[in-house]
Amino acid sequence: MKLDRWVAVFFLLFSFLYGYGAVTYRLLPFERNMVFLPNTLPIGLAALGIILSFILLFAPKPQETEETDGDVLGTVDLRRFREYEFGRAFGLLAAMIVYALAIFPIGFVVSTTAFLIVSATVLGERRYVILVPVSLAGALIVWFLVQEVLGVFLRPWPIFLVS
Repeated sequence: MKLDRWVAVFFLLFSFLYGYGAVTYRLLPFERNMVFLPNTLPIGLAALGIILSFILLFAPKPQETEETDGDVLGTVDLRRFREYEFGRAFGLLAAMIVYALAIFPIGFVVSTTAFLIVSATVLGERRYVILVPVSLAGALIVWFLVQEVLGVFLRPWPIFLVS
């Protein structure tokens, strides 16, 4: 079985376990009469994951031609394993960890803007004239929607500026 099928099997197993956890989640008494329950979205995500996994598992394989020489888009070629850009992947993981650690002390807007700029730079974006305003606007829009529309408090600025 090819690697993409193994990934689909793993994703299917994960989706089943995630769905089981979402369905068996014990609701609090006041949550039982709510229209949108805390486990509604996880159940939907699990169902979507199961459907997509089955599509990946049972979809017909693309036909290999002499032009492609067995290299189909989306397959992992283990012979060229050293050519993959793991530095960028680990750079993004490091940026995610730093973002998670920095979101409370320096605030949502500053940390999210910095994360978007750093991660786009790691991925190769160099047009800072566009990158900085778009990152700042995206962080401010998400903060506004979460804080003002949904009513969930997010500390927007660093602690030393607020106190």
